[in-house]
Amino acid sequence: MSDIKMVNLKINGLDVTVPAGTTILEAAKVAGINIPTLCYMKGINEIGACRVCVVEVKGARSMVASCVYPVSEGMEVVTSSDKVIEARKTTLELLLSDHKKECLSCERNLNCELQKLSLEYGCDTKRFQGATSKEDIPDVSTDYLVRDNTKCVLCRRCVAVCNKIQEVAVIGANERGFKTNVSCAFEEDIGNSPCVACGQCINVCPTGALTEKSEIANVKKALADPEKIVIVAPAPAVRATLGEEFGNPIGTNVEGKMITALKRLGFDKVFDVNLGADLTIMEEATELLERIQKGGKLPMITSCSPGWIRYMEFYYPDLIENVSSGKSPQQMFGAVCKTYWAEKNGIDPKNIYVVTVMPCIAKKFEKKRDNQAASGYPDVDASITTRELARLIKEKGIMFNELPDSELDNPLGEFTGAGVIFGATGGVMEAALRTAVETISGKELGKLDFNEVRGMEGVKEASYEVAGKTIKVAVASGLSNAKIICEKIRNGEADYQFVEIMCCPGGCINGGGQPILDSYTRRNVDYKTLRAKALYNQDASSKIRKSHENKAVQGLYNEYFGKPGSHKAHEILHTTYVARKKY
Repeated sequence: MSDIKMVNLKINGLDVTVPAGTTILEAAKVAGINIPTLCYMKGINEIGACRVCVVEVKGARSMVASCVYPVSEGMEVVTSSDKVIEARKTTLELLLSDHKKECLSCERNLNCELQKLSLEYGCDTKRFQGATSKEDIPDVSTDYLVRDNTKCVLCRRCVAVCNKIQEVAVIGANERGFKTNVSCAFEEDIGNSPCVACGQCINVCPTGALTEKSEIANVKKALADPEKIVIVAPAPAVRATLGEEFGNPIGTNVEGKMITALKRLGFDKVFDVNLGADLTIMEEATELLERIQKGGKLPMITSCSPGWIRYMEFYYPDLIENVSSGKSPQQMFGAVCKTYWAEKNGIDPKNIYVVTVMPCIAKKFEKKRDNQAASGYPDVDASITTRELARLIKEKGIMFNELPDSELDNPLGEFTGAGVIFGATGGVMEAALRTAVETISGKELGKLDFNEVRGMEGVKEASYEVAGKTIKVAVASGLSNAKIICEKIRNGEADYQFVEIMCCPGGCINGGGQPILDSYTRRNVDYKTLRAKALYNQDASSKIRKSHENKAVQGLYNEYFGKPGSHKAHEILHTTYVARKKY
């Protein structure tokens, strides 16, 4: 028999029974009633600050914030009386009075929670007019993010995710009263802070106060240049999320339509960053085996996530030797385009313009790292987010959902199921294990699914017996979880051989450049699992599911690199890291 105490109450005259400790907001959902919120994020930002979720409770002296007010036995709640509706409307109109109302030109137009609520409550944008509290000078100090506080509603969702989920806490509320604003310490620009470029603040922002720094104009300029060979390559996770921008259910794989759209946008070649993912496995697996056999620095940590790498350089520079020297899939792909592919096709690399479509804004920073240019030119010229690609498609009038499916161009469009699952937390680890285990044992794996490293748990640990050796691994996603692993390694408490760390919770399927979901969807739908499922399904149906069996990758080594970890491979596919000062 359950020991959970149940509470009975009435909401809008309906009888509701919920566990003790449930908030009115959660109880209302059980009853099929939606109470609007603006600042609330379950378990992350439960501060009752915006007052949009107020309701009437019989016997209470005033209206209460339903997101933080617990239910009690016999409570009677009214969520939509005239008094409640007028209070919410007034609150929204006060927010609008201090808001830059340029909705038609805002990136979040039609996907803005303030705009949506204002429409639903019939708000008058001119009811309250007067001085505004925010300086109209956007922060554009980074390569990856724009902060426009004239659109900020002080919900503090960005502050909460930066502090509690990523634990870098580079932004917070400064000043007091009417002058309150969200910014970095001492009002410094983001570029002068140890921001890791994860973009999770953008994903939770209800308005257009935080956006990625767009590279659409540069891409369009390159496409219009007759001298440029413009190559585009999407990342593994993009195929599982792009469809959301066109009304498809969360977790819809739109790979075929995405390829067609990219070709109609005018790109000369449509390849795939998955090839870079398979190359990453070849180089990282080889590096791992060398470290195990020759007594190198262990555990080895994957280098695929640029947000994690930036975090490591700022907060754990003492772990630099633990990190694989392999470039990320994006950078490996770009490097191959401007060396191997350029030479094979007799093209001067200065005329090749590489565009990647990424679920991540940290890739915009990564492509500018000083030591990435093996060809003498940047490995990657432009990195656009899933959202930016959707804007390009819409601008060109391409009816995405009506498109036929297309195939990727060869040879750099060939990939495996192992490359596809890079987009989900644990995917890099699983792909690496498929190759490493077969290499160590000399035997073909009967079962390719390493379920122990799958799933959305923040930290996962597993051990495998391979040819008489015990291989211990760990997987972390989200920097608060990465911190747990890093502290273990720093303190000598980690008995691992290989560690995968992804900056964003859930991995790239929840990257800072992915389609933005409203707060209701984020707290009520397991969107990360749905997106990841699309990738695992594609892996399961792929003919080739191991990176070392990718024919294009085999060709690259046979024709160009010689073997994984060769001198030439190190010259083109590997990199170095630097300790960064926080301020």
